Amino acid sequence: MSLFTPAQGEQLLDSPALSLFHGLLGEPDATRLLTQFDETLAWQRPTLRLYGREHPIPRRQLWMGDPDARYRYSGQDFLPDSWHPAVAALRDAVVERLADAGLAARFNSVLLNRYAGGEERMGWHSDDEPELGTDPLIAAVSLGAERPLRFRWKDRSHEAFNVWLPHDSLLVMGPGVQHRLQHALLPRRLPGLRISLTFRLVTP
Repeated sequence: MSLFTPAQGEQLLDSPALSLFHGLLGEPDATRLLTQFDETLAWQRPTLRLYGREHPIPRRQLWMGDPDARYRYSGQDFLPDSWHPAVAALRDAVVERLADAGLAARFNSVLLNRYAGGEERMGWHSDDEPELGTDPLIAAVSLGAERPLRFRWKDRSHEAFNVWLPHDSLLVMGPGVQHRLQHALLPRRLPGLRISLTFRLVTP
């Protein structure tokens, strides 16, 4: 797998910083990774407790990272699977691409989400768990079907907006994004497999 080809960046917000980069891996590498991840990773469908009842999440996911990158979400502790070599190589490429853009970053974990089609989703949330620190930088790679990630301001000071995430793209949510905004992948009548990899730094 090659590293990033030259990518075009698009600044979506200045404050807080939200950026989208296109054409990160290039073809056929991006599509090869999509197929490899879909067919070889040990995808899981954990349950979350809501209003006293257990519900399976509406997608499949996998938490991966360094041994000490434990993560607590919705009352559950997630222990990371070991780095898959292709995911680790993608992590290193993301760090390299961010360095080219003048952003220093280190990631010790990644949350992978697999959406079989447009009906699978993720609800409104911010990635603001204590393990991520006060103002995390989070980098999300999208592979597969293009879908919009919906953003809304927590104080409702501005209108909500969509960011369409095409195949082979990188969304960079800089410091302040999780503090000031929420995001969701809402259900859409859009066919096709999508896999996202959200790289982050978890502190013990």
